[in-house]
Amino acid sequence: MPEASTPDVQSAPQAPEGRVSPPQPEAELLRGAPAHVGNRPPSYPPHPLGRPSVRGTDAFAPFSPVVLLDGAQVERLTVRAASVRGDSHNWEGSCRQDAMTVTRIGPPEAEMLLLAVADGVGSALYSHVGSYQFSRLAAVYLDREAESIHAALCARSEDELRVLATKAVAGAAAELRSLWARSAQHSPRPYADQDYATTLHVLLIPTDAGIRDRVLCSVGDGGLFVLREGRWEHGDPDDDGGLLDTRTEALPHAYRSVKAALLRTVPGEVLLLGTDGITNPLTQKDPEFARRLADAWGGPEVPSLSDFLWQAQTRAKSYDDDRTVICVWEEGA
Repeated sequence: MPEASTPDVQSAPQAPEGRVSPPQPEAELLRGAPAHVGNRPPSYPPHPLGRPSVRGTDAFAPFSPVVLLDGAQVERLTVRAASVRGDSHNWEGSCRQDAMTVTRIGPPEAEMLLLAVADGVGSALYSHVGSYQFSRLAAVYLDREAESIHAALCARSEDELRVLATKAVAGAAAELRSLWARSAQHSPRPYADQDYATTLHVLLIPTDAGIRDRVLCSVGDGGLFVLREGRWEHGDPDDDGGLLDTRTEALPHAYRSVKAALLRTVPGEVLLLGTDGITNPLTQKDPEFARRLADAWGGPEVPSLSDFLWQAQTRAKSYDDDRTVICVWEEGA
C-alpha cells in the first residue's frame, strides 16, 4: 500500500526586509459616563436626548452643538476649553445657552491671549444667541483697543482698564442691538434687550512671559478661579466679591456695568474661567467636586482635549446647568 502523502505545510509569509509588522490591536478603553460626586449620580441621564428642529421658530438653536471643545498652545501658555450642554437641557432637548471664545488679539508687540465665556440667562428667549454673539464680537472690539489695554495693563491702571473694557463692550452691545432690532422687523415679536440677556467674562493674558499681570473683565455671575497649591481661590485679587456678586446684571442692557481687575500669577498656577455651571459647584460646601478637578488639572501634565472634556463633565447632584470652562497652564521658565 503506497504511503500516504503528507500535505506541504505552508510557512507564514515573511515581511519584506525593513518593513515593520503592524501592532496587534489592544482592547478598546472606554471611559463610560462622566464621573459624579456624592453617593448617587444625578437623576438626569448623562447623555443628550432630543434637540431643536429646523422647523421650529428659532433659526439658531437647531445648529448649536451639544458640546464645544477647543484648545491652543501660545508661547508658554496651554489652553483647554469645553462648553457642554447641561443635564437639564439634555433632558428637555433644548439648546446649550453657554458660549466661549479662544483667540488672540493685538499686534505682535502688544499681543494678548483672549479667553471669553458667556452664560445666556435661562429665562431669556434668545439668550443662546446673545451669549454666542457677545463672546465673539466683544473680542473684535477689544482687539480695536488692544494697544491701549496692553499699555494700561503694563501701567497696572485698573481705572483705565475699566474705561477701555466698558468702551469695547458698549461698542459690541450697540452693534448687536442694531442687528437684533433689524431682525425683529421681520418677525411678529418686537426687539427687547431681555430676550438676549447673557453674562460675559473675558480674561486677557499677555503672550510676553515677562508681564505677570492678567486682566479680567466681567458682567454678571460666573468668573475666575486660580488653582494654587492644590486649592481653588477666587480670581479677584481684592476678594471683595465685586466680580462674582453681580447676578442681576446681564448684557446687552448692562454694558456700562463692566468690571475690570488685575490678577498677578506665576507659572505653575492654573487659571480657570467659567460660567456658573462650574463655578457654583466649585464653591459648594461638599469639597469633593473641587478636589476632583484640582487633582485632574493640578498635575504635572496638561490633559489632552478628550481627557479635559471628560473631566469637565464631572457631575454633581443639583448642578445641572450648562457648563463652560477654560483652563490655562503656563510652562515655567
